[in-house]
Amino acid sequence: MIEQTIDIATKDGAMATFIAHPERDGPFPVVLFYMDAPAIREELRDMARRIATVGYYVMLPNLYYRRGVMELADLPALPEAETRARMFDLMGSINIPLVMADTDCLLDFADRDPAASPGPAGAIGYCMSGQYAINAAARHPERIACAASIYGVQLVTDQPDSPHLAAQKTDAEFYFACAEHDAYAPLEMVEALSDALKGAGANAEVEIYMGAHHGFAFPQRAVYDKTAAERHWERLFALFSRNLS
Repeated sequence: MIEQTIDIATKDGAMATFIAHPERDGPFPVVLFYMDAPAIREELRDMARRIATVGYYVMLPNLYYRRGVMELADLPALPEAETRARMFDLMGSINIPLVMADTDCLLDFADRDPAASPGPAGAIGYCMSGQYAINAAARHPERIACAASIYGVQLVTDQPDSPHLAAQKTDAEFYFACAEHDAYAPLEMVEALSDALKGAGANAEVEIYMGAHHGFAFPQRAVYDKTAAERHWERLFALFSRNLS
């Protein structure tokens, strides 16, 4: 495995990006891995490595670079309430237009790296970033062939870049993994998402993970659900295999 952290230039500064891919038999299809709200940490890098080991060029960008935050380990320890407030403040510092500008820079960098294939790419986003993965496919329909939202939030909004609308703007294949117990994406929102995608004939699957809670795929969370987590890996690798081979 080859891995490195590269500062990728954007108009707003240097975006530290963890990149991992196999040593042999490249170039490899690009997979953009958008972080969840708590910031970059080893747990996410391990997940990126798991994707890379099966033959992908995985890019995990630090989306909080505009605020000077490197990763979770660098943030001072705070009481739980203050930690949550800080997390929501950081979440509020980014939005879909900003992350799409970052996405342009990520793909531009990948296009200049011989280890990355110029062919179809994929995107995945957890929690706050499910919406970013879906919008990345809509922004780059010529490049991103599939995208997955894993317990994503704000799945249906009144904005033109709402995921339920963005997924209708491209022929890419989409997968939405939704937890049965999720205050950030309640089942009413999931049902509205599913109805909108079916009504538009989008190439999308919405799957509810019964019994699972928001955050079920992260091994270091108290809500980690190994069965659900392994199912989400199975779905992801099948999605990538169908579209990126």
